[in-house]
Amino acid sequence: MTTPKKSLGQHWLDDVEALEAITEYAEIRHTDTVLEIGPGLGSLTSYLVGQAKHVIAIELDEQLAKALPGRVPASNLQVIRADILRFNLEELPTNYKVVANIPYYLTSNLLRHLSESANPPHLMVLLVQEEVAKRICAQPGQMSVLGVSVQLYYEAELGIKLPAELFDPPPKVDSQVVILTRHSKPLFHELDTKRFFRVVKAGFSERRKKLRGSLSGGLGITKDQADRLLKEAGVSGDLRAQELSLQDWHKIYLSLPRPKDT
Repeated sequence: MTTPKKSLGQHWLDDVEALEAITEYAEIRHTDTVLEIGPGLGSLTSYLVGQAKHVIAIELDEQLAKALPGRVPASNLQVIRADILRFNLEELPTNYKVVANIPYYLTSNLLRHLSESANPPHLMVLLVQEEVAKRICAQPGQMSVLGVSVQLYYEAELGIKLPAELFDPPPKVDSQVVILTRHSKPLFHELDTKRFFRVVKAGFSERRKKLRGSLSGGLGITKDQADRLLKEAGVSGDLRAQELSLQDWHKIYLSLPRPKDT
């Protein structure tokens, strides 16, 4: 029996109802290419190969990568031993899907890697920490940098919640499925994402402060300058970052002086 490695955040899921639900969320067609990240023992893989045209399983653990073809013998399964954060997603066909039970520690970096890729997935069905799933799908009032960064690219929806005891070994917290569907077209035209997220991260730099204070500190400007910026954007400086929508952040971004204007 393969022992899960704590260092890689491995927690096996072998619950039939949960695995079936995750697969159903992905709405896999016989023409689809599915990328599975961290397949582990192959419990989810066995469902994916039965429905997709091609399943590419990326596994960092050398022992698990070598064993997976034997555990899930299928002609449409390709196992690659690699670090997903270093994997070239442009090698995949367009409109591929991602279905995965991912290690908690990997979530934020993985979502950024996938979302900002030149060849992003059309759909992602991910099993993540419950708290993280809720942050990803949050609405104004409970927003976070993670929520903004994912929702800029994807429509986010919560799926089923899975209690910790369904996993081996049980993690310390419950998990939840999140379903991410790529926007059919960009939310904002000609967005400089580096500048956009500079504003967002500045706003969230001091969550307890009102927006004028956090932007002042995060952008290195005076509170008067922050107030003028927010007034031009039509956003109240008395709000806090978690209360803003993506549209509010975009208005602030548009009001930020361009380098040539300073």
